[in-house]
Amino acid sequence: MANGRNRGQKGDVGRDAGGFVALPWSVLDCPAYARLSMHARALLLEVARQFVRDNNGRMLLSRAYMETRGWKSVDMLTKAKRELLEGGFIFQTVMGHRPNKASWFAVTWRALDKLPGYDAGTEKGFERGAYQKPHLAKTRALNRPTVQRGP
Repeated sequence: MANGRNRGQKGDVGRDAGGFVALPWSVLDCPAYARLSMHARALLLEVARQFVRDNNGRMLLSRAYMETRGWKSVDMLTKAKRELLEGGFIFQTVMGHRPNKASWFAVTWRALDKLPGYDAGTEKGFERGAYQKPHLAKTRALNRPTVQRGP
């Protein structure tokens, strides 16, 4: 430790050993986060827990994996996942399919890691910080076709 505060100590002695979840305040303070249900917020922590250095884009939210983390309701998991996708907190990089191919996800507050196996168009479609942008899908009135009036 260059500043001399932790002489003879390795790492951060002010917390328990092991990894930690780095969740920026910009995520927690944005309006989209305030609109999330408690289940979606809990699922966001589960996704963030999976991040380790270079796997952003290969995180799992499958029923089988999330069951090992205590998620029992498939319906609740699906609703929370949908909220996170619509809110721009996560991005799907691989579409899963039966019988045993799980979908992969990335968090949007970090850059997408360059990993093999992404679906076509993933790098183009990924938008870092998407949770900070207003999403027009929530407002049906904006999606209506415009009507021309007068000559």
